[in-house]
Parts: sequence; structure tokens; C-alpha cells
Amino acid sequence: MDKETDFFPIALRAELDLLRQDLHKHPELGNREYYTSALLEKTLTELGLEVHRMLDTALVATLHGTGPHRNARKPLRVALRADMDALPLTETTGCAFSSENPGVMHACGHDIHMTAAVGTAAILSKHPNLLNGDVVFLFQPDEEGAGGAQRMIDKGAVEGVSAVFGGHVNPEIPLGKIGIKYGAFYAASDVVSVTVHGKAAHSSTPEKGADALLAAAEMVTLLCDLSPSSGDRAVLTFGEFRSGNVCNVIADTAYFSGILRTFGQENVRGMRKKIVDTIAGICTLKNVTADIDIGKSYGGVVNTEEETRLFEECARRIMGDENVVVMQQPKMGTEDFGYFTDACGAGSFLNIGTGTDMPQAVHTPEYLPDISAAYNAAAVYSTTLIEYLNQHSCI
Repeated sequence: MDKETDFFPIALRAELDLLRQDLHKHPELGNREYYTSALLEKTLTELGLEVHRMLDTALVATLHGTGPHRNARKPLRVALRADMDALPLTETTGCAFSSENPGVMHACGHDIHMTAAVGTAAILSKHPNLLNGDVVFLFQPDEEGAGGAQRMIDKGAVEGVSAVFGGHVNPEIPLGKIGIKYGAFYAASDVVSVTVHGKAAHSSTPEKGADALLAAAEMVTLLCDLSPSSGDRAVLTFGEFRSGNVCNVIADTAYFSGILRTFGQENVRGMRKKIVDTIAGICTLKNVTADIDIGKSYGGVVNTEEETRLFEECARRIMGDENVVVMQQPKMGTEDFGYFTDACGAGSFLNIGTGTDMPQAVHTPEYLPDISAAYNAAAVYSTTLIEYLNQHSCI
């Protein structure tokens, strides 16, 4: 396929537009994507894919290629991932296909991700002779929550898959453009939870107690100013703080929690030590104790060189050089796509431009990407998957 190829005839565009609207009208939270997965399963089956369900709502759909270099006994397998879950927000876009599920909406563009993946399946299912191997479509639940990627992997979703590709909408990149990033792309994240134990006292005699609230407040202030010794980027923020019951009693406990976002294992270890040391110093100064829990969340996304180069080459071929942005800075947001890359040993994740004249941020009630973003992604995905199988089936 080349730049001149008509990927999306009018009939297919109409079908994908209706699919996107249906998905957007019926958003579901993580691990509850029952309507979503049923709709996708029906659509993919009608396209001729072999569809298996796991984890109640996850789907693994396989398109068997018939290309001349396909190994019939052990075909090469490459994967494309799309996440399915929505967010607990009330939509304010006012569009004709607004969410019909109160308090839930696709505010992170996962409806675009799913539509792009189905569009890719629709394109490739019409040209199985171009596929020198099999394409596995991973429709993942619960990306916004505890993460569904690792659970799909544990169930065998990527068995035999040699590389995985995927993408995420980005309103900071203009609509019609694709963002490519080599190496570290999305940060690893660790949940930091701290419980401070002090001693209660009447507010008129604070010297008789140990103020857990005050100690916790000082901890939060100092922790937010921490930075890695390596000079790399790290962000530590806190979004939860609870302490005290009445205004005239010194609080004997306080609790706060937040997220540490980092790149690289050395960076993670260094920041964890700084967190512990900072809290210990305040405990000594304020005569309190603290229970510290730093739990690992997502491991981040690190794109492999060869697969990212292929993504870039195919994006330039399809979109034109002027519409490919090579991103220099990694994103401090998190994504569990990295688990798939780690499991397969290779893969790449791109950004799909959705920017408009009225900038909208993901995870906000007014976020509504244009459907053409899904077409752009699907065209790049399709070309990349074909080329990957072409290049690796001859090795």
C-alpha cells in the first residue's frame, strides 16, 4: 500500500463513523465494558476475524494472513492494541452522540482507539494476501484503572507475538499529524501512600501533643520539591490528604497519597530513597512516626528502535513528511501499553493528533476528537503491520 491508496471508501467511512458514535454513546468503566466488547466482537466476527474473549470483557481477534511468505506451521504474529474503558466524568460536549450512560464518558479518546483498530482490521481483512503472517488485535479493558494489559498477558493474549504496536490520541498535536517518539515515551508510575502517627492534644496546649497534620503538611511541601540527582525528569504530586475531625484538637493521625512519575530504574530507586529520607527527617523533627507504602503501578512505555523506525517510515509514506512529528520529550503521563512491549520484546506506541482551533485536554468533559483521527491512525497501522510482516517473514 502507498500514499495514493484509498484506504477508506465512502461506505467504510460511514460504517466506522457509526461505530465510533455507538461506542461514544455507550461508554463503560474498566472491567465493565460488556456492551463495548459485545459490539466489537460482532463487528470483528463479521469481518472474518477469529475472536476469543478473556477476562470477561477483553477480546483477542486474529486475522490470518494468506501472503506468499506466510509460514503455515508457525506463522509470524504481530499485534495491535486498543484500550476500551471510559472515565467517570459527565460529558459536556453537546454532540449528537453524547454519552447515554450518566456520569461516564470517553474523555480519553478510547473510542477513537477502538475505531482505528477496527478500521485497520477492515482494511487488512480485504487484503489478507498482503499479510505474510497473522495480525492479532488486542482490545484491552481497564487501562484507566488497575491496568488490564498484564492480566491479558497472563492469560496468554500475546503468546507467539513478536512485536506490538499501538497509539494514543494527543490534542497537543494538530489534527492530521502523527507523533513518533524513540525510546522512553510514557513515565513509570508509583503510588505513594503515607500515614503519619502523632499524639492528640487540646489545641490550646499543642506542646503536649505531636501534631500529625502539621508534620504531614510539611512532608507534602518538601516532597513536591524533590528532583532526581541524575538530572532526569520526575514528578511527584499528591492529590489526597486527610486528617483531623474537629478544629480544636491536635490531630493524632494524618494520611496523604499521590503519584511518583519517573523514567529509568536508577531514577526510580533514587527518588524512592529521597522520599523515605525526607519523611524520616520530618518524623524526627516533629516527634511523629510514619508508615510509608510506595507501590509500583505502570512500568512506563519504552519504544524499541527498529519498530519505531518502521512506524516513522510508514507514517511518512502515508501522511507525508510534513505531517509526522518526531517528539523529543517523553510524557509524564502513564500507560500500561508498556507491559505488552515488555512481554513481546519489541513494539512501538505513537500519538494521534487531534488538536483543534479550540484546544481540548484529555480527561475533561469537553474532549471530543474528530473521527478523521481514527482514519489517520488506521492507515498508518495497516501499512506498518503489512511492512512488519514483509520484513520479518524473510528473515
